[in-house]
Amino acid sequence: MIDKYEIVIGCEIHTQLLTKTKAFCACENKYGGIPDTRVCPVCLGLPGAMPRISKGYVELGAVAGLALNCDIARFTKFDRKHYFYPDLAKGYQITQYDVPLCTDGFVDLPMAKYSKEEQEGGSKFRPNNFKGEPCIVETSGKKYRRVRIERIHLEEDVGKSLHLQGNHSYIDYNRCGTPLIEIVTKPDMTSPEEAALFMQTVQEILRYVKVTNGNLEEGNMRCDANINLNVWEDGKLYHTPISEIKNLNSFKSIRDACTYEAQRQLKEFQEDRQEFNAGFKVTMGWDEAKGQTVVQRTKNSFVDYRFTTEPDIKPFSVSEELIERAEERVGELPEAKRIRLQQEFGLSDFDVETLTSTRDLALWFEEAAQGAKDVKKVANWILAELLAVLNEQRKTINEVNITPAHITELVNAIADKKISGAQGKTVFAKMMESGKTPSVIIKEEGMETVSDSGAIEAMVDKVIAENPKAVEDFKSGKTNVIGWLTGQVMKASQGKANPGVASKLVGEKLSKL
Repeated sequence: MIDKYEIVIGCEIHTQLLTKTKAFCACENKYGGIPDTRVCPVCLGLPGAMPRISKGYVELGAVAGLALNCDIARFTKFDRKHYFYPDLAKGYQITQYDVPLCTDGFVDLPMAKYSKEEQEGGSKFRPNNFKGEPCIVETSGKKYRRVRIERIHLEEDVGKSLHLQGNHSYIDYNRCGTPLIEIVTKPDMTSPEEAALFMQTVQEILRYVKVTNGNLEEGNMRCDANINLNVWEDGKLYHTPISEIKNLNSFKSIRDACTYEAQRQLKEFQEDRQEFNAGFKVTMGWDEAKGQTVVQRTKNSFVDYRFTTEPDIKPFSVSEELIERAEERVGELPEAKRIRLQQEFGLSDFDVETLTSTRDLALWFEEAAQGAKDVKKVANWILAELLAVLNEQRKTINEVNITPAHITELVNAIADKKISGAQGKTVFAKMMESGKTPSVIIKEEGMETVSDSGAIEAMVDKVIAENPKAVEDFKSGKTNVIGWLTGQVMKASQGKANPGVASKLVGEKLSKL
């Protein structure tokens, strides 16, 4: 009888880097295009071709490592990993084995994104990792689940197999030699949802520091999930064989594949003790259409790969200057920025989550906030108005027709009561269309609010004189007519009267009648 079981997940995330050229040759590093047009003797592994480390490749790897809290090796090397597969032209892959560039990192996942059960430390939630170290950490009053990163190593990508209708398969070698990093975690995750959240957080961080596009659909980032179960039965602990589910390219597929595989392993454990072999490892694929994992191959150890030091690339040192440049490129990371923005401006969780979704948007907001009389209003204009336009036009913040100063000026114009909030929307639409500043538009359209009490008083007197019934209604106790008469003043002034001044004067005049 099974007492309880625990899901154990570790991830291997492959991420393509944004270098101009491939990892070890001068071929353009670019997605898509006509098959087999961006290849050369080096990335195809033709006899006599000599690989060279591309400029920026190691530095981008160091940026990724520092962003994920890793230590950077001062001395490292490349190795050959041998295996035979149609999309691997050379019969081996240039990678790193025993001396990776980055080690001992971690990613902190916000506890607020977990289920209530996990936040409260429920039965499926492991409070410590396998060494007994706490998995829960606290920063600035917020709790996080820490997932440890064992290593990040540099390697090259392989080609792409294209399986078309019928019995035909083709190979596109354009992707051969594309620079990759592989992020290998400790088995710290305890649910499919946590594995998906981990990959989503890694994607956000790496996009933030601009080392990758992180486009899952294009294969810029993909995940291999290693999953097995700890099963307690009759007081004994059992470990099911590890399944490595390959090439998961969406957050949904990670959740679904791990959920299915956990239940499959549990059923297998219950039904067939004779075949149970905890030392075995199985490589699985995920059939999205059928919603199930399928066996691809089995492997027992790294001996199968016959790792050897790459003879054509010398071991090399990583300079302190390179690491310093990488540190500068990392800068303030998204979660740290969210905490700071909340502390400085009192913004909500939703506001800071959205405003820091990309580094460019976060910097744009911070520039707009400088000199603004109401930072929350700046956030509201960006979130409710500007992002809506960008989403509709499918543009990024870098493609917008205005600068942060436009939003600052607009917010200040409303705060100073030069224009009303309703007029602000008109100004916003016109500045998005023309790129003109709010002050120019306000002047051209004659929108500036009249705040002179003498001019507004004359309009109030006229409106009250023209509406004797409203005056009688006020005298009989219907105080809501103040708002109606104020509206008539605004109408008479073509929206230019300061509504606060107008309302105050209407109330004072009526009270004296």
